[in-house]
Amino acid sequence: MKKRILLLAGGQSGEHEVSLMSARSVLSALPRDQFDVTPVVISKQGRWLPPTETQRALESGEAATGGDLVLHRVASAEGYDAVFPLLHGPMGEDGTVQGLLTLAGIPFVGSGVLGSAVSMDKVMTKQVLESAGIPQVAWRLAVRREWQQDPQGVRDRAAELGFPLFVKPANLGSSVGISKVGTPDELDGALNLAFGLDRRVILEAMTSHKPREVEVGILGNDAPIASPVGELRFDADFYDYETKYTEGRATMHIPAPLPPEVAARVRTEALAAFRALDCAGLARVDFFYVEETGELLLNEVNTMPGFTTTSMYPKLFEAAGVGYSELVTRLVELALEER
Repeated sequence: MKKRILLLAGGQSGEHEVSLMSARSVLSALPRDQFDVTPVVISKQGRWLPPTETQRALESGEAATGGDLVLHRVASAEGYDAVFPLLHGPMGEDGTVQGLLTLAGIPFVGSGVLGSAVSMDKVMTKQVLESAGIPQVAWRLAVRREWQQDPQGVRDRAAELGFPLFVKPANLGSSVGISKVGTPDELDGALNLAFGLDRRVILEAMTSHKPREVEVGILGNDAPIASPVGELRFDADFYDYETKYTEGRATMHIPAPLPPEVAARVRTEALAAFRALDCAGLARVDFFYVEETGELLLNEVNTMPGFTTTSMYPKLFEAAGVGYSELVTRLVELALEER
């Protein structure tokens, strides 16, 4: 008996088009003898598109408009065995859609409401990881109201970290709104940009030496496994939106050329973070490795990473002998497990 799967793609974040690319890859990979897959694209306005418009959006890869109200389409999803919410960023990866599906009683791929929400929010992620004893770079929190009422207090907080530093919106993905601030003169512009996108902002210190950026994939629910470690290299000051989505600007090295003991630490810390944040199904965990000092610092946890056939997460598991089709099949099986 085939399992009926609802594949959600698109969404309201800046990663709408990336989600459509991921969905095309997953659609072609799920074995048709095991699954009957129905794709539904969510427009940037939050509307769920009917079949004809969904197909048009998937084929064109362009931002979609129109569609029905969310609750109407969720009600029709009750006949499905599971949902694959292949949505990146806010209003998709942050616990909102997961809450909707939980209320509807439909199993879904990936982390639940808690794991999704906490992992999406950089402030909560950092606080949970601190309590779990997982090393990170030094950081401070600033809130929009503070910036409006006491801007010098926010500037002083940044100065405690030293320059250069990073300014990041707390709840956006794909490096949107992130600035590298080299001097105090650049701080106000970076804060205004970030506060224009989010009411909470992270001030984050830079490492003492330029770090290597290494990543590991996690697969599983209560007994997760870690992939080999990969390394990301790029020709920019940091991994910003343009570098991330411009072909040729970044390269993946799998496995990462690391000493075995360092690779083992990366995998151990990634599994610890996955459990501490109550993640499920999958995650990609990103670290800074400072070769000169031996420091390994967790950067972020992505609970629904990019999922094209050339994305880092599938490539990490491919290096472990788990092919793309087998990987997406396993994710659906994990969604159907009792948690």
